[in-house]
Amino acid sequence: MKKFQYDIWGDTVNTASRMESSGEAGKVNISETTYALVSNQFNCTSRGKIAAKGKGEMEMYFVEGRM
Repeated sequence: MKKFQYDIWGDTVNTASRMESSGEAGKVNISETTYALVSNQFNCTSRGKIAAKGKGEMEMYFVEGRM
């Protein structure tokens, strides 16, 4: 059988990888872009700017729960 295999790469995947590696166990780590979309529905705590390999400093937030 023939099976197709795809690799998905790009800025979105790189950002997701940096977010994952900069997180903490048991916490939801989100980017500034995601924060802008959910900040009126969830309480979030700013982590400040976090150095992310290949991305520079990124503003990150922890989601604390619903409002």
